[in-house]
Amino acid sequence: MKLSLVIMAAGLGVRYGGNKQVDGIGPHREILMEYSIHDALRAGFDKVVFIIKPEMREMMEKLVGSYLTQKTALDGSPLELRYVYQDFSSIPGFYAIPKGRTRPFGTVHALLCAEEVVGEPCCVINADDFYGLSAYQAMARELARLPEEGQAAMVGYRLKNTASLHGTVTRGICALRDGFLESVQETRNIQLYADGTLRDVEADRPLDPDAVVSMNFWGFMPSIFPVLRQYFEGFLRRAGDDPRAECLLPDMVDRYLQEGKLRVSVLPSGGQWFGMTYQEDREAVAQSLRRLHEQREYPASLRD
Repeated sequence: MKLSLVIMAAGLGVRYGGNKQVDGIGPHREILMEYSIHDALRAGFDKVVFIIKPEMREMMEKLVGSYLTQKTALDGSPLELRYVYQDFSSIPGFYAIPKGRTRPFGTVHALLCAEEVVGEPCCVINADDFYGLSAYQAMARELARLPEEGQAAMVGYRLKNTASLHGTVTRGICALRDGFLESVQETRNIQLYADGTLRDVEADRPLDPDAVVSMNFWGFMPSIFPVLRQYFEGFLRRAGDDPRAECLLPDMVDRYLQEGKLRVSVLPSGGQWFGMTYQEDREAVAQSLRRLHEQREYPASLRD
């Protein structure tokens, strides 16, 4: 069965202070998405779809595309690469782009932009997160057994392992029952403190460090695309002329969970997550990657 890894890479990395998706942070200047691709191939994925801004195409081909054309899947077949653009050309004609809006419309819009090239079960991830091999292995197994309609999957992580000491983060805090997602609440302004406590600064309330959160590691069947389109068009009608409104996958999933239209299995990560929200996070991530190479979890270079 063909499996696609869909990488959402069109974000601007505003809080990080630059384009963190292409920050060479590994021992040989590998970028974080290279680890995702390496792990996904080891788990049995055989297609990679990059969702990017049009002006990123040449850069992406130089960074990863050129050497990935030489890679093969586990069965020896060539790795399939596709590039799709997240821009305003895919916005429905009934909606007028608000004056001054330049940023994309969020992760629901991003995935919709890949509809024409994804006809198989897919794993959808952020470009700037490290998820670990076990997450891709768990997702590949789950995608192989999911029914075509009405069910999806998510890999969950512990909140305490996904926050930053250097500023607030946004996380989808999940409620679970018997291994399935009951709700996901997009929570902004989460602050980690030096003593290990976490707080929702905006609501002024403590948070459970062991709460399961979504880090945009989703598994979907192709039947999700009409659902995404319906939700996105409804969002555009509600968003009006708000130039900062974003249509997010956790919000979409929660909406259809509450309406009984979607069932989402939650897979334990079994491994380590890390990412870079702020520039100050960079050195800790670089050290973690060096250790993984030294422990031979990864080869000397991912590009060989």
